[in-house]
Formats: sequence, structure tokens, C-alpha cells
Amino acid sequence: MHQQPVAIVTGGSRGIGRAIAAKLAECGYAVVVNFLQSEAQATAVVSAIEDAGGVSEAVQADVGVAEDRCRLLDVCRDRFGRLDLLINNAGVAPAERVDLLETTEASWEQVFSTNLKGPFFLAQQAARRMVQQIEADEIPGGKIINVSSISAYAGSLDRGDYCMAKAAMGMMTQLLAARLAESDIQVFEICPGVIRTDMTAPVSEKYDALIESGLTPIARWGEVDDISAAVQALVEDRFPFSTGQRFHVDGGYHIRRL
Repeated sequence: MHQQPVAIVTGGSRGIGRAIAAKLAECGYAVVVNFLQSEAQATAVVSAIEDAGGVSEAVQADVGVAEDRCRLLDVCRDRFGRLDLLINNAGVAPAERVDLLETTEASWEQVFSTNLKGPFFLAQQAARRMVQQIEADEIPGGKIINVSSISAYAGSLDRGDYCMAKAAMGMMTQLLAARLAESDIQVFEICPGVIRTDMTAPVSEKYDALIESGLTPIARWGEVDDISAAVQALVEDRFPFSTGQRFHVDGGYHIRRL
């Protein structure tokens, strides 16, 4: 069995996932970098981790597909022999923003498959494996961290399916936390705000203006390193008597103000 703790990061080839993967490697984790399409980017993440002295493996898998989820976990087991941490980061926005009354079942199924069904059943399978390892004294405990969004509570009428899936992830976090606490597995939700990534680049001018006009008490863009720092705090056991919490990394956007 691998001596280092081992983490799976879904959607780990770019943006927030890439920053989390790099930070976990710095924290001493061997990292399985899951990707869907961007093999070159995933390979670059793995190379950067290994160049810095870390251990990593890239695995192509669609978290919305049952067979792919099984293969992702099997590759992790076969390569490293253990799993200590799952980061449910992979997510997709609707292919097209449309009015709530025009949302299609096809869009709903795509968004919910990747953003909710996939993360839940991957967490379910990962938790089963963690429980087995904990009971066999192979790992001291486990963690599952779900990367959500301010869209979990801030509605966007032109992407309702995305908002509903992210809102459900909050309840998923609490349910898993309650169920798995007895097995020494903590479950958390990290809720990013407006984060500077390649996904938000096309709307950067919009958010520049909103931030300047007071969108958030901390008047700046969030950076991917803000999210990875939150992950670091959780995996370094700085919250040993906590589980099920939502950690807002949003510049204070969630604070209601008059």
C-alpha cells in the first residue's frame, strides 16, 4: 500500500481543480487527476506535480457515467492501494443559458448528471472503500469535499438547472456527513464565489463592473488559490470537531446587506 495519503480530484485538469490538485501535492498527497476531455492539460498537471517531487496519475472518466466512476476508483486502488480523500470538483454549466420556462430536459439531464448524480454516487462508492480501509486500520480516517457554488443560493433565471443541482449538493453534503461521521469520515462543502478562471474569462468585464459597484464586501476577484487554501485547511485537520459545514470562499457575497 502507498505510504502517502491519496486523493482523487475530479475535474482536476484546469481552473479550481488544477489548483486543488497542486495544493494537495504540496500537502503530501499522491493525487489522481481526473479529467473528461482535456488530456493535454491533465498531463501537464501531473508533470508539474512530479517535477516538484510529488506523485500523480491522470485518469480520464466521466463522473456522470457509472462505469467511468468505477474505473476511476479502480485505477486509484490499483495504482496506490488506498483512498483518503475525494474532491468532488467536476461540474458543467448549461450548454446554453435560457429562460427558466424554456429549460430543456436534455440540458437538465446533462447538468444534473455531472453536477449531482455523478458526485453523489462517486462519493457513495468512495465512502464504502474508505470505510473498509478504516476498519482494516489501513487509513486513519477519510474526507469528502464537495465544491459547490454561490449558485446554490443565488438564483439565475437563465440557468435554473445549474442552480438547483448546486443547491442539492448542499443537502447531499449534510446527509453524507451525518451518515459517515460514525466511520471517521468528514464531509464538507466549499462554496466558491466569483473566481478568476478560464470559464469566467468571457464575462470578466461584467464581473469587473459588479465588483466595483459593491457586489462583495471584499472588493476583488477570487483566485483559484483562495479555494485551494480552503481545501488545505480542511485536509490538514484544522477542523477536527466539524462536519457537514459549508465554507464560503466568496469575498463575503453570502452576507445579506441593506
